[in-house]
This record gives sequence, structure tokens and C-alpha cells, in this order.
Amino acid sequence: MTRFLYRLVTALSMAAGRGPAARVAVELAAPRAGDAVVDVGCGPGTAARAAQRAGASVVGIDPDPLMLALARPLSLRRRGVRWVLGRAESLPLPGGSATIVWALSSLHDWENRAAGIAEVARVLASGGRFLVLERLVAPGARGHAAHGLTAAPVGELANELRTAGFAEVSDTQRQLGSRVLAVVDGRR
Repeated sequence: MTRFLYRLVTALSMAAGRGPAARVAVELAAPRAGDAVVDVGCGPGTAARAAQRAGASVVGIDPDPLMLALARPLSLRRRGVRWVLGRAESLPLPGGSATIVWALSSLHDWENRAAGIAEVARVLASGGRFLVLERLVAPGARGHAAHGLTAAPVGELANELRTAGFAEVSDTQRQLGSRVLAVVDGRR
């Protein structure tokens, strides 16, 4: 029961706390009608709902059934959002089916980053865009403070995208209140 309560509190805090980062994702990706957005590690669906409000059709994917169980009732009035159980390393979607894929504060939890990047590349249509938004954390951080990427892995991630065939890869930082978001962006 303790593990369940921890997961529930985490899900609820994510539902409340991801709004600013979700707005940055929508601003940078600029989804619109006709876009097919995939939110990898969608949690309770804050960024997915923001993409849907911008006019895109959206698939929110998360490995935790509890996150999806929270996302569904929060999205009851949202048409164009579908919730799917899955992992970055094996996206349950057809190849070339997405125009935008983003991972908002989830890449640090991927079990196999190379496999996840390969799956994103498979799912993206030609010219599609992949955005990673992660909190920039201090080296050696522990606990919740370690949920994100340090500066060195951000640079490594940009190189991994280039190696996987992504073009126009950039890595930037974005101030978000007291946090700094690392943003890695690339085109298929």
C-alpha cells in the first residue's frame, strides 16, 4: 500500500506541476491541426492535453497504468487524445505515424536510451520533430533532485540524436521559474 500511495502522490503532483513545462513543449513544437503528437512518458497527460488544445491528435504513452488511470478522467471531454500503455523502447505505434514526438521529464527514466531514440525515429514521419525537455540537475544530486539530466548527458543526447540520423539537432536551456530546462530538439 505504501508504494501505491507514493505513486499516487507522484501522479497527482505531476498533474499539477507539469503545466509550465507542457506550455514550453507546445510553444517549441507548435502543434496544430493535422499534427499527430506522441507524448512519451506522458504521466497524467498534462502536455498531451495541451497539444490537443492546440488542435493536434495525440497519443499519450506511459509504462505506469496508474498514470494513465489518472490521465483518462482528467481528459474525459478531450477528443483526439488516446492513452496507451507502453515504453519508449517499444512504442506501440506504426512507423511514420507521428509528426511530433516529445519526452517531457521522462527520458531520464528510459531503461535503454538508444532503443528509445531508435523507436522515436521509427515512429516519426519524414521531417517530423523530436523534442526532449528535462530539468537540468546538479551532478551528484540524489532523490527527487536527481530527476533530470546533468549538462554532460544533455550534450551526449544531442550527439546520440545526430548518430541516429536526426538533423538540425540543437540543445538549449530554458529558464522556467527556479528550474532550468534542458531542451534537445531534432528533425527526422
